[in-house]
Amino acid sequence: GLQNRMPRAQIFFYILSQFFGAIAGVGLAHAMFGEPILMVSVHPREGYSQLLGEFIATFGLLLTILACIKHRPSAVAAAVGLYILAAFWFTSSTSFANPAVTLARGLTNTFSGIRPVDIPGFILAQLAGAASAMFLCRFLFSEKT
Repeated sequence: GLQNRMPRAQIFFYILSQFFGAIAGVGLAHAMFGEPILMVSVHPREGYSQLLGEFIATFGLLLTILACIKHRPSAVAAAVGLYILAAFWFTSSTSFANPAVTLARGLTNTFSGIRPVDIPGFILAQLAGAASAMFLCRFLFSEKT
């Protein structure tokens, strides 16, 4: 099936690691480019079009991951990288597609940032996109016919 791939005891640490990794990545990127390590974004990312773009970005990412897991697990890493690269260009939101990335992008005032006040809407759009992709995959990849 498409579920239960990770032991439940590891899920919390996996999620926590994503958040710490994203935040550390922002700090390292700032250091590489001579920016202050800590800053908060003032870049607005609001409105229906941005939230729809984020829904689509996350929906497509999860659909890509789940389809690869089902049909070609060895392609997941490449497919994710290629999808995120493409979604940066074809979505209005520039494809955050991950709550950890969204939070981290709230901590940069560069072009990729997002105001903290806009973060909850993005995360809700991501959760809706992820849930929709999982629902569709359960239907498409159902063993019952």
